[in-house]
Amino acid sequence: MLYRCWLLLSGFLLVAGHAAFAQTDSLGSVGNPQSHLTRSQAIALIGERDIRDVFHTFFPRPVPAKDTLSVAANRKFVWIIPAPGYTQQTRGLLQLTGNVSYHEPGANMSTLIAALAYTQNKQLIFNAASSIWRANNRINWVGDWRLMHYPQNTYGLGMHTSLNRPIAMDYEYLRFYQSALFKIRSSFYAGLGYQLDYHWNIESGSKNQEVTTISDYTLGVNGHSISSGPALTLLYDSRGNAINPERGLYSNLVLRPNLELLGSDTSFQSLLLDVRKYLRLTDSGNVLALWSYNALTLHGNPPFLDLPSTGWDTYSSVGRGFIQGRFRGKDLLYGEAEYRFGLTRNRLLGGVLFTNAQTVSERITHNFEKVVPAAGFGLRLSMNKISRTNLAVDYGFGADGSRGLTFNLGEVF
Repeated sequence: MLYRCWLLLSGFLLVAGHAAFAQTDSLGSVGNPQSHLTRSQAIALIGERDIRDVFHTFFPRPVPAKDTLSVAANRKFVWIIPAPGYTQQTRGLLQLTGNVSYHEPGANMSTLIAALAYTQNKQLIFNAASSIWRANNRINWVGDWRLMHYPQNTYGLGMHTSLNRPIAMDYEYLRFYQSALFKIRSSFYAGLGYQLDYHWNIESGSKNQEVTTISDYTLGVNGHSISSGPALTLLYDSRGNAINPERGLYSNLVLRPNLELLGSDTSFQSLLLDVRKYLRLTDSGNVLALWSYNALTLHGNPPFLDLPSTGWDTYSSVGRGFIQGRFRGKDLLYGEAEYRFGLTRNRLLGGVLFTNAQTVSERITHNFEKVVPAAGFGLRLSMNKISRTNLAVDYGFGADGSRGLTFNLGEVF
């Protein structure tokens, strides 16, 4: 019942607070680097509906005299939604979510998504993720910032672990990732950034007894841990709209050498390869989305909480159907496919079907010995037809009886 309340309250607060939102009534090209839609594109878009249109069906307002088939660049769309929610790792939560979307002339859609939440597990969470595109896509500023008080269960290292033997960890966490990517040629970027993971007040215990090792791993299990280093990035991105892509390719390669010189507890190197492909299958807008996410430790030993793990990517999306932190190892391989389709002709309601598989390397052998699958379905409610922002509600089923309900403002990937 909680998810229904979340949907209803979100929709009500969204439309009731419309006067406070910095939105426009005109139609613009947010998935196209051009600053204006063609007239035929705009007319096609008029056939779509979002939650605001539903509200104005019952509460009409005067039609503005201005031309609604064009929109200037730099127009911002701002959403602020207070609402309850639920995830496996938090249980019930109260959350204030904000979403800012806009585009400069000739640029992709820029987005900033932030959320502040307090959970039934006594977690306090602030996170913000940004992708800011400058005019003509010359520069892309990418950020991932978090500040958390986060008691959470962990299940050890490798794939041969059990939900029945959790270890409770309690800690504070600061993440600061910020990079600037510069255009090399069309859709191709290279850049440099800085990434910091700082955990402190780390306490680990099992059955009310303190533990100093988890799966024979001691680094970062108690006390504090720091991982700090530059991020060297190569990016290819032809999506246009990262909130809800209809077509295009995203490929992101990040090499991160963590250095004691910059404050790291140990020196280690990590590599991230994140590839996403979007195929529009029908004229009505149905999309097949494919995702490969691979996080590897090239050298050294990261602190326990900085090892690649289920659900610890930028948007906490890896591994729908499993609780966050369910699988952890020095290397993680992940793949997912999702089919997105409309349930109503006006695209107000939509649905998805998804399946994924993941594996992490084993503590002793360093090999990949087991792959676990998951699958599920979800519903989509159009919150803004211009930025193509959906409220996403998904339910996933994983191996070993794992299952979970997740919420997102925007698509999972």
